[in-house]
Amino acid sequence: MYHPSQCLPSRQSAVRISRCKRYHPLHPGIHHKLRPEKIAFKLAGTGESVTYRQLDQLSNQTAHLFRKWQLQICDGIAILLDNDLHYMTICWAAQRSGLYYTPISTLFQNREINYILDNSDAKLLITKQTILDKIQLQLPAQLKVITLDPGRYAHWQTEIKGLSTDPVADEVEGSEMVYSSGTTGKPKGVRFDLAMNPPGTVTELTKKRIQLHQVDDTVRYLSTAPLYHSAPLRYNLMVSRLGGTSTIMEKFSAEDALRLIQEEKITHSQWVPTMFVRLLALPEAIRHSYETSSLRFAIHAAAPCPIHIKEKMINWWGPILYEYYSGTEANGSTAINSAEWLAHKGSVGKPIHGELRILDDEGSIVPVGQVGVVYFANGTDFNYFKDPDKTTKAKNRYGWSTLGDMGYVDTDGYLYLKDRKSFMIISGGVNIYPQEIEDVLLSHAQVMDAAVFGIPNVEYGEEVKAVVQPAHQNYQSCSLEQELIAYCRENLSHLKCPKSISFMTELPRHPNGKLYKAELKAPYWENHTSNIL
Repeated sequence: MYHPSQCLPSRQSAVRISRCKRYHPLHPGIHHKLRPEKIAFKLAGTGESVTYRQLDQLSNQTAHLFRKWQLQICDGIAILLDNDLHYMTICWAAQRSGLYYTPISTLFQNREINYILDNSDAKLLITKQTILDKIQLQLPAQLKVITLDPGRYAHWQTEIKGLSTDPVADEVEGSEMVYSSGTTGKPKGVRFDLAMNPPGTVTELTKKRIQLHQVDDTVRYLSTAPLYHSAPLRYNLMVSRLGGTSTIMEKFSAEDALRLIQEEKITHSQWVPTMFVRLLALPEAIRHSYETSSLRFAIHAAAPCPIHIKEKMINWWGPILYEYYSGTEANGSTAINSAEWLAHKGSVGKPIHGELRILDDEGSIVPVGQVGVVYFANGTDFNYFKDPDKTTKAKNRYGWSTLGDMGYVDTDGYLYLKDRKSFMIISGGVNIYPQEIEDVLLSHAQVMDAAVFGIPNVEYGEEVKAVVQPAHQNYQSCSLEQELIAYCRENLSHLKCPKSISFMTELPRHPNGKLYKAELKAPYWENHTSNIL
């Protein structure tokens, strides 16, 4: 049992919660009773907000609508929205109804959206008419649709009008079912078995993050990324379970983020390394014109942060950076604070959920310091929905699971990631990890973003290729290419250095920071056999 005193800031709060018998304390229904007019979610751009009273009542009404439309426990819905005022309201309605809810990126192509709608077995799509008009999606005839704005389909606010604001009789915890961003192959839906837990029950990993990041009802959280990604979705759910306030950015802007930290007195925030790069690219006068002393936790993940970038952020914000390594699969997790990182630069931390195992291609545990595939044992079990083959490939004979990342563990038990196994370049029989080269390129003043991958080479099988987004657009490609190659040769062994560098105004990244590297690689591998894509 997770006791309220472990997550609430005061004994008084714990006593007040103990009087509310309907819910376990980790549920917004409690905060409707305790602090009904407190803001649960606020849109950064418009200033529109949802109070805990509104969140509880609207999510209950929507849960009743789900039942009215014959959606039962373990059924699925899909959510196709940008960061919207009521995004989290819809998620909470599904969460308290025992449903699987699948957020879909509005940046996906139509074929990807259609695939997820079909693959997820969604019985209902919640979206906006304006989104449907923009993407011109052909929806299955049997799929129920409801929109948050008036249009050709059922209108959410109209449909829930008059429905009960009390919980549904069969209220249990549901679960998100998030699909991968599809950087390679078709998106994969990550599904966890429902435990039929009462409302307010949280996972062991969530409990650990609540404790690690000191999440309570005093938290003022800045949500910087799209809510259709697992990390911001889960963190916003966690904040509202504890009675905090989330300020949700509709779209990330470096200066706007600094302004919001100052104006909203943000205590907790979540980032990806590309956001740090954009923050540091701001003129120094702008960076230091905003007050950021309210920040207690700047949490980052999605990709390892280049050492020089993280050093600059710690020098600027102080030792408040907290990094974790995990995935949508939540099969395991590591974490590291600033003090630990300064003593183990480049590490993504020690396990807080699951046990690390580093294996070679034959499935044997490798010695400390040797690179292998990162597995977690005794973490959270998961399945790729309707894809037993991918599920099987992600696990070994002991049930240990992997996300496909390569890394090693040092003598103190800290994990260091090298790269995705699928991104590794094999040149002349030598394994080359693009991340290391990307980090060197990103340390150059003329580089805003970089991607490194292997392209065909007749003699060596593959050679190192880099694509760079210059920090300034008034560059000369030939001279900058020579300068960057020379810089790499000064900082890396020559076999790791790019043989050629191309330039783009912007690399194809998803807002969660993931790079669509396969998109960059594909033209070079046409009519070639690749074991990398």
